[in-house]
Amino acid sequence: MVGSDKGVCEVFQKGEYVIHGSNGVCLVTDITHLDMPGSDRKRLYYVLQPLNVRDSRIYSPVDNTKVLMRKILSREEAEKLLEDIPEIEQIWIPNEKLREEQYKGVMRTCDCRQWIGMMKTLYRKRLRRLAQGRKFTAVDERYLKEAEEHLYDELSLALGAGRQETEERIIRKLKQAEQSKSSEN
Repeated sequence: MVGSDKGVCEVFQKGEYVIHGSNGVCLVTDITHLDMPGSDRKRLYYVLQPLNVRDSRIYSPVDNTKVLMRKILSREEAEKLLEDIPEIEQIWIPNEKLREEQYKGVMRTCDCRQWIGMMKTLYRKRLRRLAQGRKFTAVDERYLKEAEEHLYDELSLALGAGRQETEERIIRKLKQAEQSKSSEN
């Protein structure tokens, strides 16, 4: 897998959807040598188009081991992930002063399970703050939106479903998980 600490690079094809670091779902539009000042003309690059930023392009070296890049989930993996949502644990954040770094770390993993764990944590935190008459913090809101965006985009593609339908399905599962947790306490 690209970006793994072992330096092993997964090969992607033109026309394939991938998850690229904190950029989320991207389409591989080309694999080419770059003819730009400052680039190594002998090095191959993936040309990536982020799903939600049509006018943007990302040039990522094929042999890049610093930014995690992986294929999107298969339909079967996406269905399994949805079924597993109730069992996925929240992300524990012992030090509130370091929470933004922890959120960044979760997003850099490109791991749907960790995104869901963070979403569960932040949903619960938002409810708790609202019940206390306090606002949800901007940092928490930003990372919640980023996790939701990446998860909804990837699962919509994997399931071949509309974004709204996928979002509703995930939210239903998260609410079921919260209700079953509440009934246990």
